[in-house]
Amino acid sequence: MSKYNFTEEDLLLLNTKEALKLLVKAKGELNPEKVLRFIKYEDYLERLQVELIKMQTWIIKRNQRACILCEGRDAAGKGGAIRRITHHLNPRQYKVVALPKPTEQERGQWYFQRYISSIPNPGEMVLFDRSWYNRAVLEPVNGFCTQEEYERFIREVNHFESMLTNDKIILIKLYFSITKEEQARRFKEIKNNPLKRWKLSPVDEKAQELWDVYSDYKERMFEHTNTEQNPWTVLKADKKTIARIKAIEHILDRVPYEGKEKVTNTIT
Repeated sequence: MSKYNFTEEDLLLLNTKEALKLLVKAKGELNPEKVLRFIKYEDYLERLQVELIKMQTWIIKRNQRACILCEGRDAAGKGGAIRRITHHLNPRQYKVVALPKPTEQERGQWYFQRYISSIPNPGEMVLFDRSWYNRAVLEPVNGFCTQEEYERFIREVNHFESMLTNDKIILIKLYFSITKEEQARRFKEIKNNPLKRWKLSPVDEKAQELWDVYSDYKERMFEHTNTEQNPWTVLKADKKTIARIKAIEHILDRVPYEGKEKVTNTIT
C-alpha cells in the first residue's frame, strides 16, 4: 500500500514535465510530497503574477503611482520577493531602487531628498529594497547617524508619507520578519555559496551580535510609524515561498485595479 494519499489532480501535477525534472534531480532522495508542494507553489505564484500584470496595466493606463517599501533584517528575503513580484512585469514601467550608502554631498542634504527622485512617476510602480527606513533601524544601530538625526527622522517621516499618499500615491509598507536562528542559517548558506558571498557586508557580519539592538529599534519604528493612513504589514519570512506569496497577495489586495480576480490558493 502506498504511504502517499494523492488525489487524481495531485497525480496529474506530479506527471508534468516540471515535476518529473525535480524528481529526477532529487538523486535518490525521492520526496513526491515536497515536489508536489513546490509545483503547487509555482502554479499559484504564476496565477498571482498574471494578476500583477493586470494591476500594472491598470497603473499604466490610469496614470496611477504605486510605491512599495520592502524592509526587514539582513537576509530576510526582500530581494527574492521583489524578483518574484517583478518577474513578468513590463520593465519599462517599474523600477527597483536599492540605494548605496550616501555620498558626502547627500549626507549634507535633507534626509528624504535622495529618495524623492525615485518616487514613482504617473503610470509607474517603484519597489524599494530598503528605503528611507534605513534611518529608523539600520543607521542608528550601526552608528551611521546621530541620535539627533534619528529623532528628527521619527518626527518627520509620518508627515513625509502623508504628503505622498495625500497626492494619491499608493504607498505599501512591507516588513519581512525572520527569527535569529533563521538569519544565522541563511548567513551560513551565503558564506558557503561562492555565487552569493557578495551579499555579505560588514554590517551583515554584525547583525547576529546586534540582534537585540535591532529588535529594540524595530519596535520603536512600528510604534511611531504604523499609522492608520500608512500602516505596516508584517510578513513572517522564515519560509521564503510563503512570504513571497503573502507579499504579492497583499499588494494585489491594496491596489484597486480593474478586472481583479480572486486567485484560489491550493498550497497545502
